[in-house]
Amino acid sequence: QVQLQESGPGLVKPSQTLSLICTVTGPSITTDYFYWSWVRQTPGKGLEWMGAIAYSGNTDYNPTFESRTSISRDTSKNQFTLQLSSVTPEDSAVYYCNRGSGWYMYDYWGQGTQVTVSS
Repeated sequence: QVQLQESGPGLVKPSQTLSLICTVTGPSITTDYFYWSWVRQTPGKGLEWMGAIAYSGNTDYNPTFESRTSISRDTSKNQFTLQLSSVTPEDSAVYYCNRGSGWYMYDYWGQGTQVTVSS
């Protein structure tokens, strides 16, 4: 059974960097052929795939966010992280981490965490 749990601040100021951690319980994030993604949901744009880190450590990003996004991992803690820099109120969303068997595929989701960007 796979469980994913997002954690991080619920409020971030404009121009700062949003940092979220996804803690995975169950398989190692280095297990072959699993991909670990960050997806966000906003009322206006729906679901947006932001990027992912593969079992190998390779990363891929949505071009929309690539210049501001970094995804990394800590294999000793079985965690992967999202950093989104230079945030604006338009980055306010529910952020989800999930697992899939491909870059844009999801079969397990975290419960999501609300992040609000406001001064």
